[in-house]
Amino acid sequence: MNKRIILTAALFGALAVILGAFGAHALKNIVAANQLETWQKGVEYQFYHTFAILYLSTFARYKNKLIGLSFVFFSIGIVLFSGSLYLLAIKDAYGLSFAQFLGPVTPIGGLCFIIGWIFLFLAALKDK
Repeated sequence: MNKRIILTAALFGALAVILGAFGAHALKNIVAANQLETWQKGVEYQFYHTFAILYLSTFARYKNKLIGLSFVFFSIGIVLFSGSLYLLAIKDAYGLSFAQFLGPVTPIGGLCFIIGWIFLFLAALKDK
């Protein structure tokens, strides 16, 4: 489990750097300022939860099911929360008409983040 968690964190971290650079350099001339802020918010939360996932790897040796659940919810949260923000930010510039339906997906991703943090809290309570 530890290796899987570290590999996932490395992948999400690399993607966050790539997407952050893409937003700062490629998107700044083709999307509105508020859309660029939305993009950057997605990158910001992806980084926060990438570090949280990496932190989980320090607990993985305990075979705690709550750590595994936290990992899953943080990962789903990144995909849903940050992913939906990325698509919402570029929907006008790239004509992504389906992205208009993604508004409700963002809070579901946020809820996954919250659940992930709750599972981490419970894992720490359970840890001796």
